[in-house]
Amino acid sequence: MLASRSLGVIRGASSTLSSYNISARAMSNLVPAYSSYNNLNVSQPSEFVYNLELNRPKKMNALSMEMWGEIGDFFDRVGEDSDCRVVVLSAAGKMFTSGIDLVDLSELASVVYSDDDIARKCTVMYNKIRRLQKQFSTLEHCPKPIIGAIHSACIGGGVDLICGVDIRMCTEDAWFQVKEVDMGLAADVGTLQRLPRAIGSQSLVNELCLTARKLKAPEAEKIGLVSRVYANKEEMMAAALEMAANIAAKSPVAVQGTKINLAYSREHSPDEGLDYIARFNMAMLQSEDVMKSAMASMDKTAPPPTFAKL
Repeated sequence: MLASRSLGVIRGASSTLSSYNISARAMSNLVPAYSSYNNLNVSQPSEFVYNLELNRPKKMNALSMEMWGEIGDFFDRVGEDSDCRVVVLSAAGKMFTSGIDLVDLSELASVVYSDDDIARKCTVMYNKIRRLQKQFSTLEHCPKPIIGAIHSACIGGGVDLICGVDIRMCTEDAWFQVKEVDMGLAADVGTLQRLPRAIGSQSLVNELCLTARKLKAPEAEKIGLVSRVYANKEEMMAAALEMAANIAAKSPVAVQGTKINLAYSREHSPDEGLDYIARFNMAMLQSEDVMKSAMASMDKTAPPPTFAKL
C-alpha cells in the first residue's frame, strides 16, 4: 500500500518542503562546508536538515572509490556539525545506484595478477576491503538519524550503503539486488552483516544473497526493508524531507541519544542495553531540553519549544 503524499504540517517547514523543487535540489541551498565533493551534493532544504545526494547521474551513480571516500568523509564530519540534526540520503538521475563502479573493481585485478608474494597481495587486499567497510560504517556511527530515499535500482554496493541508514523509504518502481554472487564474490562491505538485522528472516536473506534475485518495492515493504513506499520520486522526497523536519524539530539530545542507544542495543543483551541507557541518561536527563519538552507537553497553547544546537 502506498504511503500518503503528506505526513502533515511540521511547524513552519511544510511550505518550504512543498515548494522544494526536486529537479533543482542539487543546485539550491548548497552547504558551502561540503562543496568540495565531486560526486555528492549536500543541500539544506530546511533548518537542521541536510540532503546528501549521490551525484554521478551519467554513470548511474556507480560507486567509485572517490565517491566511497566522500560518503565516509561526509558522515564523519556531519556527526559533529551542529547545523545538521537529520540527513536525507537520496540520489540524482534515473536510479539510486548501479553499485560499485566496475572500472574501479577491475583495478583490483592488478593486485591479484601482480608478481608479489601472496602474503603481500593478501595484505593489500585486506586493507582495501577494510577501508571501504569503514566508509559505510560511518553511517551507523554517525549520531544523526539518516533517512534513505531510494528510487529505481539499488544494486550491489548500494544495498551495503542503505543497510546502514536508520529509516528507509522507496518509490513504487524501486528494486534491490544483492548482486555480488553474480560477480564472482561474496558481498564484503556490510550487506551480509546488516541485511539480516534489517529484515529479520535469515532464510530470506540467504535466498536474496545466494540467488541475486531482484527484490521489488512491494516485497521490500512487506518484509520490512523499507517502511514506506511512494508512487514516485517527487512524493517520496517530499515525505522524506517532511519527516526529517519533524525529527529535526525535536530535542537533538533526545534524538541522538535514541539513535546511539538503539545501535548499542542491537549488539548487546537487554541487561547490557539497560545499563548503558541508565549511564547515558544519568547525565542527559539533566539537559534543559527535558524541562522544555515537559513544559510544552503540559501547556498545549504554548508555542513549540526550540532547542539549542548540540
